[in-house]
Amino acid sequence: MGEFRYERDLVRALLRDQHPDLAELELRDVEGGWDNQQWRLGPELAVRLPRTERAPALLRTEQKWLPVLAGRLPLPTPVPVRVGEPSDLFEHTWTITRWVDGEPADRAPITRADAAGTLAGFLGALHSRAPGDAPVSSNRGLPLAALGDGFGGSLEAVADEVDTDQARESWEKAVAAPAWNGPPIWLHGDLHPANVIVREGTLSGVIDFGDLCSGDPATDLSAAWILLPDGAASRFFDAYEVADEATIARARGWAVLRALNLIAIGRNGRLGLPGGKPTWEPAGRAALERASA
Repeated sequence: MGEFRYERDLVRALLRDQHPDLAELELRDVEGGWDNQQWRLGPELAVRLPRTERAPALLRTEQKWLPVLAGRLPLPTPVPVRVGEPSDLFEHTWTITRWVDGEPADRAPITRADAAGTLAGFLGALHSRAPGDAPVSSNRGLPLAALGDGFGGSLEAVADEVDTDQARESWEKAVAAPAWNGPPIWLHGDLHPANVIVREGTLSGVIDFGDLCSGDPATDLSAAWILLPDGAASRFFDAYEVADEATIARARGWAVLRALNLIAIGRNGRLGLPGGKPTWEPAGRAALERASA
């Protein structure tokens, strides 16, 4: 996962076949990506090709729902502008999106405390009641108790490198908090450092909406600790306004779980193992320290 790469000639051929008016724009590789490989297409666009088993379905979710939501979101997003359909050249869907300019936060962390208000504004705009046909995830937006096995496995994977007592205490408090009893809310579902864009130290864009789903907003609110600098979480929740103490407790549990996963994936990258992302480890360690404090 994450190691396989398509050749640029394939992308150029796909463009000439289905979107010939864009086919001669400059095409540049973009480092990073997990489920999809990305190229910059000219100054304003990007091409995304799926490279994992689940990626085509994630692209279809983004193609269907992000255009519906993007108009009310206060930050730039990679709105699909063209859809590539399966063909003899490539058996899956693919997408041409708007390019979101800046650096991902795993490479250029958010350093400005005023990003708390920006993030709160973005999530406040996104977190509206989802329609009945909105996607439902098997591992996001759910009661934390349903993810206990995943937490145990994530903690065990990095137990020799983190303070397990603090992480477990934060998790147990989150699981014990009252569950979400409101309607399903629209969620980004995957707010971690590689999926937000930073310019001049602050949040300037949000990308990768393939895990868009509905459920408990605590999943997304974990970004208060995952993305923001030390001390900014309280400022975020003041700006977000509508999160009660139980939701904040669940969000902290989500943050601990997600930080553990970032550390494990980052460590795999440091060790040269498949699927590893070295830049995720320091981001995960910082997030775990903030969420466990």
